[in-house]
Amino acid sequence: MADTYRIARLDEIPPPVPREPGSYEWKPIRHHLGIHAFGVNAGIAPQAGDWVVEEHTELGSGAAGHEELYFVARGHARFSIDGEEVDAPAGTLVFVPDPATLRSAKAEVAGTTVLCIGAKRGEAFEVSPWERKYFR
Repeated sequence: MADTYRIARLDEIPPPVPREPGSYEWKPIRHHLGIHAFGVNAGIAPQAGDWVVEEHTELGSGAAGHEELYFVARGHARFSIDGEEVDAPAGTLVFVPDPATLRSAKAEVAGTTVLCIGAKRGEAFEVSPWERKYFR
């Protein structure tokens, strides 16, 4: 692998934990590629109705206060942003700048893939506490 770039396919990135029923398969892109400037992960929902972004805010003990950008790379998701439903077919970008905003998404079709990119505004990137428990 060249030191000037790295390449990976999502299906080559092993999930670090088994998938819970009704949840998504977590692909730790940041860790796999050695990215240090921002957080980036993907969720793949095996079935329609599965979570592809778990319900959460970016506050609290497991969070890092990130702004988050979600990109629906494949399939179709339905986001809930502070209770407001957002239809998100493939190609949709959903930006949640406020860490206190409650957000989640479920897959409308099997194989829905959502890329999540995040970092804390105005600060150097730090790994989220929830991610640290899987990668030391």
